[in-house]
Amino acid sequence: MRFLIITHVQHKAHNGKIYAYGPYVREMNLWFKHVDEVIVVAPLRNEAPTPIDEPYAKRVRFLRVPAFSLIGAKEMLKTLVKLPWIKIQIFRGMWAADHLHLRLPGNMGLLGSMMQTVFPHKPKTVKYAGNWDPQVPQPWSYRLQKKIVSSPLLTRNAKVLVYGKWPGQSRNIVPFFTASYSEADKEPVDVRPLDPPLRALFVGSLTEGKRPGLAVEAVGVLQKQGVDIRLDIYGDGPQRPKLEKLIAEKGLSKLITLHGKQSAGTVREAYKQAHFLIFPSRSEGWPKVVAEAMWWKCLPVTTRVSAVPYMLGEGRRGSLVEPTAEAIAGEISEYLKNPAIYKQKAEAAAEWSRRFTLERFEREIAKLL
Repeated sequence: MRFLIITHVQHKAHNGKIYAYGPYVREMNLWFKHVDEVIVVAPLRNEAPTPIDEPYAKRVRFLRVPAFSLIGAKEMLKTLVKLPWIKIQIFRGMWAADHLHLRLPGNMGLLGSMMQTVFPHKPKTVKYAGNWDPQVPQPWSYRLQKKIVSSPLLTRNAKVLVYGKWPGQSRNIVPFFTASYSEADKEPVDVRPLDPPLRALFVGSLTEGKRPGLAVEAVGVLQKQGVDIRLDIYGDGPQRPKLEKLIAEKGLSKLITLHGKQSAGTVREAYKQAHFLIFPSRSEGWPKVVAEAMWWKCLPVTTRVSAVPYMLGEGRRGSLVEPTAEAIAGEISEYLKNPAIYKQKAEAAAEWSRRFTLERFEREIAKLL
C-alpha cells in the first residue's frame, strides 16, 4: 500500500533524515508499520532538529510545499502566489497513493479536504486533532474542514477520527483516542504525599490559547495563602517573554522555572515527581499531556474543553475548573485539606490512562487500513 499524508506540520531535513514534532512522528511511525510506501506533502526546511523533534522510522518520498497562512490580507496575497504549486503537489500525491491520510485542522488539511473530493473511490482516514465539539466557536477554516469531511456526499470512503462522542454525527465520524506510552511503560509509581514543597507542572506550547499565564498567576495566589509550591514549565513559544515578565513582576522567580522545549524522557521524569498538572487550555482535542500526567499519578487541574471532561470522568480523575487563577489555586487548596481524595483521584487517573497504550492504539490503526 502506498500511503499519503497531507499535513501542515513543519518538517526538517538533517543528515539524510526527516524530522518533525515528536508526538506526531511517534504516531505516524505506528501507521507506517502497516504500509509499504509513504508519501508526505508538507512544509520542509533544511535545519537541525530541536530536542522535541524525532525522525520518521521509515524512508518517505517527500513532496515539499511552502508554509502558508490565511490570516490577514498580506498573508492571503502571499498564499495566492503559492497556491498553484501547493495544489499541484497535493494532486501528485493523491494520484500516486492507494490510501489518503489527512491531518486536520490546518491550512494543508483544508486544501487536502477539498481536493480529496476528486478521488471518491480511494480509501481515506482523516485525523482531526482539534476540538470536535460542535457547540464551540471556531475559525471559519476549521468549520469548513469539519463540514467537508463530515459529509458522506463530499467525503466518500472515509473514516474521520475525532476525540470524544458527540450527538448528531454522520456515518463518517469515528470516536477515537491517542496514546503516548506502551505496556512496557507500566512501571509502578506511588502517589506523592502532599508534603511541601508541592510540585506543579505546565507542559505545552507557550501560546495564548494554552494560557500558561494562568498557571503562573495561580502559583502567586497560593504563595499569598502560605502554600509552599514550585511550578516547572516545559515548552516554548511566543508567550515566553510575557511569562518571564509576569514571573518577575510577581516576585516568583525562585518558585517558577522555565525549562523550554525538552525531550519526552525529561518530561516523563518531571511527571513522576509532580503532584499536579495545571493545564488551563482554551481549545484542545485529546491533550496528550493530560493523559501522560494521569499515567504517572500527576493529577490534572484543567479547563472543561473538548474530550477532557471524558478523560477526567467529569472530575472523578482530576479537576475541571473555570479558567481563573483563583479557581485553580482554590482547587489545589482543597486537595491539601483532603489528601485522601487527592490520592483516590490520582490512583483512578492512572488506572484509566493506562488502558490507552500504544499497543492498543496500533491495533485500532490496523483496523482502519
